[in-house]
Amino acid sequence: MSRKNVLMVLADQHHASLLGCAGHPQVKTPNFDRFASEGVRFTNAFTQNTICTPSRVSILSGQYCHNHGYYGLSGPTNPGLDNLFRHFRSHGYRTAGYGKLHLPDSPRNWVADDVDVFADSYESADGVTGESAFLSYLEERGLRRYEDSWHNAEEYGPGTISHDAMPSKLPYEHTQERWCADRAMELMQECKDRNDAPFFIQVAFQKPHHPLLPNSRFWDLYPEDLELPPTAHLDPSGRPPHFREAWKRFQERVWDYGPEGEGSEAGARRAWRGTLACVTQIDDVFGRLLAFLDETGLADDTIVIYSSDHGCYHGIHGIEEKAPGICSDAVCRVPMIWRVPGQAGGRETDALVEAVDMAATLPALCELPAMEYVDGLDIRALLSGAATSVRSCAVTENAWSKSIRWDRWRMVHYPWEMFAEPWGELYDIEADPDERHNLYHDTTHRDVVNEGLRRLTDWLITTTRVVTTQPALRADGTTGRDLKGAKHYPPCPDGRAPNRVQPRFREDNTLNYL
Repeated sequence: MSRKNVLMVLADQHHASLLGCAGHPQVKTPNFDRFASEGVRFTNAFTQNTICTPSRVSILSGQYCHNHGYYGLSGPTNPGLDNLFRHFRSHGYRTAGYGKLHLPDSPRNWVADDVDVFADSYESADGVTGESAFLSYLEERGLRRYEDSWHNAEEYGPGTISHDAMPSKLPYEHTQERWCADRAMELMQECKDRNDAPFFIQVAFQKPHHPLLPNSRFWDLYPEDLELPPTAHLDPSGRPPHFREAWKRFQERVWDYGPEGEGSEAGARRAWRGTLACVTQIDDVFGRLLAFLDETGLADDTIVIYSSDHGCYHGIHGIEEKAPGICSDAVCRVPMIWRVPGQAGGRETDALVEAVDMAATLPALCELPAMEYVDGLDIRALLSGAATSVRSCAVTENAWSKSIRWDRWRMVHYPWEMFAEPWGELYDIEADPDERHNLYHDTTHRDVVNEGLRRLTDWLITTTRVVTTQPALRADGTTGRDLKGAKHYPPCPDGRAPNRVQPRFREDNTLNYL
């Protein structure tokens, strides 16, 4: 094949530290570790949002949340917002999405008409939840009642999605992850046999998102008396009010699967065991995908990316899920490993990168035209081993708060209206990687807080997308007062100006009104 294929594999709620190659002392990830030894691992990769849908919209569109506007789950579709599937398909690629796509779905899934195969695990292309090829597959085999990756209170109750953990009752070969990988391998084999078009495929695993129901073969790899994360009982007194409330709920939790009278510590340990076992399970499925690429010879022509939509606490800092959002590196930082054919592997870089950078980089690697509306940056230089950075900060957004990482610092800004008193968070990641000490209210760090606020303000100003500017830009790239007869630039499908017109990409941004 003359053009490179793309296989993008996303987990759900996989924090960047939960990898053997990242130095985690407990988790078993032999396939991710081998993959990292063959590719480039970004140790400071950040999600754009800590909720599934907005994060996934950012990955596929390449836009920041404050530009595409999604901050919550599912929601109305914006057909004018372009995406990687659409872009690659328009240039001759076969496209497919398998698994927990979790995108805007009303009245029809955002990418349903941009893929040759639409295979969301839990909903139809028309946004009907509870109807999918995967669920039908289980129904046909009499296994629907044992489904272990979605809302199943019948077998794994009592809630719709328990935060406790236990071995799954579903045979491993019929799990969501195996179903996604098997279907993807079928399409990749078909593309190879036909040799008429390259492929762009996203495989989206549900694990290690709750429910924590790994197959017993992975559950049994971890002992019952597994040691909890070192910050599981850390005093949260320096944290904002909503964090402290979440911490208290975790410490007082009554777990679903333990015996009557069980203490909260035993349940927390069981949930941690389930988390690590779920990570090992997706590691195994990922290894199957890698083995397939090797066996078929497709590895020589296929760019492979492994990442996650966002992280999760899973007991880290004494909180069970991902709420309250962007308070911690555990939720904002994600694994990101690239393997590009022809490029040396086995490298790590601590350069800051963001999820939106995928949409800026993949077309360039595949020698396709750029997507004219992406906010992300091209990171090919980092993939090639350059020591330089491509960005000075990385930002994770919630609707009413922002987290910014730069140099050795990570800061969270909350509007004063959010709490009854001013709150913020500042951590020295270099000296305090577990974020045990909030320095925001320490007067000796006031200059650092002000620097973070300046950087965040600059970031918001320079990355907000516009429709028009003054002075306007002609199609030939020149400006002027008299635009009679001049052909104006065509807007992008989302109605905003293309990147060459956006102020941050122009060289004349010192002119009046820019």
